[in-house]
This record gives sequence, structure tokens and C-alpha cells, in this order.
Amino acid sequence: MKLVTAIIKPFKLGAVRDALAEAGVKGITVGEVKGFGRQKGHTELYRGAEYVVDFLPKTLLQIAVQESQLDRVLDAVGRGAHSGRIGDGKVFVTTLEQVVRIRTGKTGADAI
Repeated sequence: MKLVTAIIKPFKLGAVRDALAEAGVKGITVGEVKGFGRQKGHTELYRGAEYVVDFLPKTLLQIAVQESQLDRVLDAVGRGAHSGRIGDGKVFVTTLEQVVRIRTGKTGADAI
């Protein structure tokens, strides 16, 4: 089993969610986060004063999948989040050693 963690632009969430649904993903966890990468933030003007916005709003997705679904999930996230501009995001894949569904006690792939 794998855990796919994607950091994307917030306005791309709908497109990524739709692409994941087409890929057969049954559930995702979504969180609002802030961060920066190569773009290193930007400056804004507020009431005549210029200030630096270091951390930009991002959306964090976590998707637990079986290894057989991994390529489809990565493709779906890439298609949904791609704009071709700096800040499109990143995807990290880690191995899940164990998954337990709290309500039923099921473990492993049955818990996903």
C-alpha cells in the first residue's frame, strides 16, 4: 500500500478530485496549508504599504491506495493539477506499513 501526498494550488482541487474519481479513488483527505517553493512568495500592496507574502496558500491531499492503483492516481493528480506555471505543486509517494479501519478493525488493503 502507498500513501500519495500531493500539494497543489487551491483552485485546482475540483479538477483533481474529479480526475481521482474517474481513476476509481474512493476517498481522500484534504487540508488547507501554507508554504513556498521556488516562487518564494510575492509582494503585495495593502493601504499603500508593500509587504512580502512568504507563505502562499496550498491544498494538501492524502490518498491511501493499493500499489496496483498508484500509476492511475499519479496520472490523475498530474492531469488535474497541471497548469504549466511555477507553483503547480509536488507529489510524494511513501510506503504504508499498516492501515487499520477504526470502526471495523479491518487491516491492510481491506481498511482502505
